Amino acid sequence: MNTNTPQIVIEVRDLRKSFAGHVVLDGIDIDVRRGETLVIIGRSGCGKSVLLKHIIGLLWPDGGTVAVEGQILARMSSRELYGVRLRFGMLFQNAALFDSMTVAENVGLALAEHTRKSRGEIADMVAHKLELVGMQGTEHMMPADLSGGMKKRVSLARAIAFDPAYILFDEPTTGLDPITAGAINDLIVELGDRLDVTSIAVTHDMKSAYKIADRIVMLHEGRIIQTGTPEEIQNSDDPVIHQFINGLAEGPLRAI
Repeated sequence: MNTNTPQIVIEVRDLRKSFAGHVVLDGIDIDVRRGETLVIIGRSGCGKSVLLKHIIGLLWPDGGTVAVEGQILARMSSRELYGVRLRFGMLFQNAALFDSMTVAENVGLALAEHTRKSRGEIADMVAHKLELVGMQGTEHMMPADLSGGMKKRVSLARAIAFDPAYILFDEPTTGLDPITAGAINDLIVELGDRLDVTSIAVTHDMKSAYKIADRIVMLHEGRIIQTGTPEEIQNSDDPVIHQFINGLAEGPLRAI
C-alpha cells in the first residue's frame, strides 16, 4: 500500500438530515481518499443510503456540506452538478436493470444518452465492459434470462460504462448465495485495482465489508461511532459495534 497520504476527494462535513421531524443524519463527518474503498455499515434505516444520495447530489442537506474534489455540491449550478454526477457510477441493490432492454442496451444506455458516439463505438465499449465483469457474449440476452449474480455483473458493467472516477455500491451482495457473493466481492476488488476508482459501499454483509474495504465506517443513530480498517473494526471494544458485526441477539441493540 502507498505510504503517502492519499488525496481527499470527497468531504462530508457536519451533514444533517431529517424527514418529518425524524433525525436521520446528525452531524456526519467523512473524508474519502482517492483510490480507496470506504464501506459504511449500520442497521437498516440508520441513514446509509440517505448518505449515499447526499454524496451524489440526489438529496440536499438540512445542514452541513458535501464536497467533491473541493467543490461543494449545494453551491453548484445544475449544469455543474450534472457534470459531477457523470463522474459517478452506481450499483443498485436490486441491479435495477430495465426488463424491456437487452444486456447491451442496459449497459450502453448512458453512453447512448450522454455522448455522440456511434452505435459501433458504443457496441465496442459495451463489449469491453461486459468482458471486464465476466459477461462477454451476453449482449443479446434479456434480464429475465439472467441469474441474480449475472444481473449484478451486468449492473456493474453499466456502472463502469462511462469510466467513472467514483463508484457507489448499495448492498452489492444482497440476495446472492455465499459463493456468488464471494465472486462479486472479488470482482469489486479486482475492478477497483484495475480501473483505479474510488468507491463507497453500504452493506449489512460483514464478509463483504471485510473483503472489499480499505476502511469501514460504522453509522449508528445518525452519527459515526467509529472509523477504522477492517481489523480495527473487528477488534473494536464498542459494544454496539461488537454486537452488530457478530450478529448477536444479546447486546445494546434490539431487534427491529
